[in-house]
Amino acid sequence: MNWNALDFFIQGGIFMIPLVACSIVSLMIIIERGVSLRRNRVINPEVATAIEALAIGAQPQALAGLVAKDPSSLSRLAGTALQHLDEPRPANVEAVQMQARHEVVVLERGLVVLEIITGIAPLLGLLGTVSGLVHIFEDIGTAGLGDQGMGLARGISEALNTTVAGLVIAIPSLIFWSYFSRKIESLAAEMEALMGELIGKLYKFTGV
Repeated sequence: MNWNALDFFIQGGIFMIPLVACSIVSLMIIIERGVSLRRNRVINPEVATAIEALAIGAQPQALAGLVAKDPSSLSRLAGTALQHLDEPRPANVEAVQMQARHEVVVLERGLVVLEIITGIAPLLGLLGTVSGLVHIFEDIGTAGLGDQGMGLARGISEALNTTVAGLVIAIPSLIFWSYFSRKIESLAAEMEALMGELIGKLYKFTGV
């Protein structure tokens, strides 16, 4: 960190401490979710291709062996369907739906924190702004306007710097929260379609 950046945070006052903490947490979540939500890690293309290529009413041993070795969300859903294959179709669908809800929770991990940061960062910035204004008026009330140049500058710096920092943290956090939320919705819809196709093929000629 260069001197100008350090000076910026020092002039922002005590409220810069929680703002810096928010920025670090936000960045960590963005990086972690960015890696975890890559499509290949959620929907293994090989598993998706195997589901699409599975013949109606065919035995799924090859697919079972494939999903057993793969840690993706789609493989866990397919594995759940295959594990409950001896049960009636409604029971299997319910089991898959329960597992799907769990997978969505896993995919959304950390997003609630990112959403909270999006909300509180501007509020912390506003709190710093109010604090800076309070310091300005305290200095004016104590000694008048005559020789209060340094006090006014300090108060204005605290007021403006925390506002800027709060917005700089909140805006990217909001952008990535919205992006990750939409991506999870898209991945969940794709997995739902694939699982619907798989269960339809597995139960096509069973009559259950």
